[in-house]
Amino acid sequence: MARIDLVDLAHSYAGNDADPESFALKPISMTWRQGGAYALLGPSGCGKTTLLNLISGIVLPSRGKILFDGVDVTSLSTRRRNIAQVFQFPVIYDTMTVGENLAFPLKNRGIARSRIAARVAEIAALLDLTPVLERKATRLTADAKQKISLGRGLVRSDVAAVLFDEPLTVIDPEMKWELRSKLKALHRALDLTMIYVTHDQTEALTFADTVVVMHDGRVVQSGSPAELFDKPAHTFVGYFIGSPGMNIVPAVVSGREARIDGHVIRLTRAYDRLPAGAAIEIGVRPEFVHVAAPSPDLLDATIDRIDDLGRVRFARVRVGDAKFAARVPPGFSIPGTKAGLVFDPARVHVYADSRLVEGGA
Repeated sequence: MARIDLVDLAHSYAGNDADPESFALKPISMTWRQGGAYALLGPSGCGKTTLLNLISGIVLPSRGKILFDGVDVTSLSTRRRNIAQVFQFPVIYDTMTVGENLAFPLKNRGIARSRIAARVAEIAALLDLTPVLERKATRLTADAKQKISLGRGLVRSDVAAVLFDEPLTVIDPEMKWELRSKLKALHRALDLTMIYVTHDQTEALTFADTVVVMHDGRVVQSGSPAELFDKPAHTFVGYFIGSPGMNIVPAVVSGREARIDGHVIRLTRAYDRLPAGAAIEIGVRPEFVHVAAPSPDLLDATIDRIDDLGRVRFARVRVGDAKFAARVPPGFSIPGTKAGLVFDPARVHVYADSRLVEGGA
């Protein structure tokens, strides 16, 4: 296990002299604690796999340093970094039994046979592989093969970190929840530093203690799932996390008021020093704005449709040119297409050029 420090780390596949804005990974400095469970979350092309490959040593950075427990490993090979990596597609040996697959990384390091047997039995039990330990891997299902791949990554107790690159992509949806739960339990049981790359917010939020959200080669926010949901530091985080994502609309903000299409939304904080010339927007989660009967005191909205998600309904509405998703209270019926919008002022955030502005108390 290791604490991992990234110091001004950046990478360009076109070389160090490329335009800084074209870098696949823009400069990043952050620390990941020993034994933590981390997720790198973002859309395809955002830089998350590049960052994972830099940490593992598959790719050497254009700039910056990587430290494991204070030791500079930037130029070291993957083997010398003592990293275990689990890929999107299972990496197993079909001619070996399940037990032999799990034992292989330990045999390569000359571990005593008795210790290998004990460790293989422990990991197999955690992954529910004990009944198939003596079976050849060739005829197993895709989820069973990925369990073996996970086990091969976890079987070594001395690794600095275990890196997962979208490991559940090929798994059937009904099996994903089970394997995510297994990974979480394994993290608690083994106390390993784990870094998990995914574009799926559900995978990231259910696995990680700390989620690192990436966009366009940058880390835009790092925090707990609750922090990312309650207080997105960037409009991309608000949009990307949540279903539906955060409502983000242009607004005129002054003092404790935001105006949209001439309508006023009250704010709990004062915004008297917004950056000159910045694009100002407000953001509010659909969970914290709801539709009500039209009223002169409420924002007038036109309802386009209602999405019924079973336990909750969301209305898709328009206020002038601005579009919102808003919660429909249980039992509330809408006689026509007109409604009012009720906001929770404490949950309305203000953004300048996509970045959160704190405002004054």
